[in-house]
Amino acid sequence: MTRPSLTNLFFGFMKVGCMAFGGAQAVARRVMVEERHWLSERDYAELLALAHVLPGPNIGNFAVMFGRRLYGLRGVLVCLGGFFGLPLCLLMGLVFLYQHFGQIPQVNAAMHGVAAAAAGMVLGTALRMATRLKPPPEVIALALAVLLAAAVFKVPLLVIVGVGAPLGIWAALRRARPASGENR
Repeated sequence: MTRPSLTNLFFGFMKVGCMAFGGAQAVARRVMVEERHWLSERDYAELLALAHVLPGPNIGNFAVMFGRRLYGLRGVLVCLGGFFGLPLCLLMGLVFLYQHFGQIPQVNAAMHGVAAAAAGMVLGTALRMATRLKPPPEVIALALAVLLAAAVFKVPLLVIVGVGAPLGIWAALRRARPASGENR
């Protein structure tokens, strides 16, 4: 993996922020893992998983952790500035336009289309990561249980995280224990 300069870090996160319409994780993975080789697939998945369980925007949490890992506070500020700076300006312009044209049926239909595309990006990224990481059966079972709990049974997020996170940690520790015992 390569260590980016602060300038490259800023522009990398700016690219993610500018291209991430409703699904920053898909773009962030492509930029950081595939294009720039800043992280391995596993490192990206681990940082993203931690970012998901912290309060706040997932990719914002990711930017803070990744920037700190590389350059401390300077890295955090560079990653956050790159990710949120230009997109925030674009967003403010889009909000202004939506306030004036949002009642037009075609604009409303376009917004529904963008939401569907964002959902597809998130699902596509999850599937791509799952095929490359080759998670063990118990992790796949847990992921499917969480999907059913959220999508079908409408279980609150706090309950899903409160039950799913400890089960996921338990499964990972259980799987890691035999592997570490074999190396002794």
